[in-house]
Amino acid sequence: MGNRLLKTWDDDWRRYRPVIIVVGMCGLFAALGIGRFALGMMLPAMGEALHLSYSQMGTIGTLNFCGYLGAVLFCGKLTGLFGARLLIFLALMLVGGSMVVIGCTDHLGVIMLLYCFTGIGSALANVPIMALIAAWFEPAVRGRASGMVVIGNGFGIVVAGHLVPLLNATGGGWRMSWLVLGGLALVMAMICGTFARNRPAGRTRFGGGARQTGRTGGIALSPTEMRRMTLHCAAIYFLFGCTYVIYVTFLVTSLVQERGFSEQYAGLLWSIIGLLSLGSGPIFGWLSDRFGRRAGLMLVFAIQATAYFSAMTLLPLPFLYLSILCFGLVAWSIPPIVAALVGDFAGPEKTASIFGFVTFVFGIGQIIGPYGAGVLAEVSGGFALGFAATGLLALAAVWLASRLPSPGRCNSFRSQDGR
Repeated sequence: MGNRLLKTWDDDWRRYRPVIIVVGMCGLFAALGIGRFALGMMLPAMGEALHLSYSQMGTIGTLNFCGYLGAVLFCGKLTGLFGARLLIFLALMLVGGSMVVIGCTDHLGVIMLLYCFTGIGSALANVPIMALIAAWFEPAVRGRASGMVVIGNGFGIVVAGHLVPLLNATGGGWRMSWLVLGGLALVMAMICGTFARNRPAGRTRFGGGARQTGRTGGIALSPTEMRRMTLHCAAIYFLFGCTYVIYVTFLVTSLVQERGFSEQYAGLLWSIIGLLSLGSGPIFGWLSDRFGRRAGLMLVFAIQATAYFSAMTLLPLPFLYLSILCFGLVAWSIPPIVAALVGDFAGPEKTASIFGFVTFVFGIGQIIGPYGAGVLAEVSGGFALGFAATGLLALAAVWLASRLPSPGRCNSFRSQDGR
């Protein structure tokens, strides 16, 4: 009798895990897919209407990341204070509300300030969403679970790629894009606020962290090793933030203004990236579960370096399509692998705070990236130099990932459940 009751209890909370995955997808769809990655689609029309320079367009993205950077420092404390569910809801309301107001103004200073608020909301939603995975999933499947959640990023790109050109063609122009996408973010906030749960009922942790062993245990690290691993993860995530953001911010602008593509065709290519990216998180999350986080990170960064080098406008057109293929295949692979890696060595109780710090360093990279690429574009008259620098940084990330502890040293960063 007792065993049957325990099995029913286990089945109940396990059956709710798909809901957590869907909630995470909706949250990242709004926080990052719409709140950040749609900017690349909206910049050309908005820049033309407001007569913005490359530097000004880069500054808009940079201020968004400044807001993101400042907010991640408080994610751990705010998650503990309000709980993940309430914090995600409030953060997504901020994302949607700020985007709606942007659609109602044409003052550049106001737009920059509001998009900074969008970045704050993105951070305050993203970090607790990824921390939920550590609370609901054991280390052996954490990479796959995190990977499924980041599918929301890809959906955001697909939606923006299809909707923005259509909305820009309406009487409202670029403003309509901000209004509609902001409204979608508000809808996602309501869904997350309704269905998110902070942790499985009756369970508070799933292994991981220093001195945690056993069936769901993780890696035993001393405080010094913990600090070293945290800084190592932060350095890898910094390079990801510094590189991918240049690509997603300026690719469409490069296609329209340098290659002469129409906004509709550029939007189609952007949507293709989104479609390709839908499997990037789950596939490479599974690979990191199967072969270790180090191998997964090295493979993804190598493919991304190929994408960045191939995007240089001085190369023939087939290289552009290779770039789109490579970036789409691995677009959102790094965040779930890094989140799973942090969950593996930090444990669920510390994941929000440590991942918040790692994301803070990641945010510094995102600030440097678009501003630096914008300045390089102003100086060189195009984005080729920026894409080349991005490729070199991605190769540096391959080397950094190769310096992660060997599988034998840290038990492959996977569950030590004896299987």
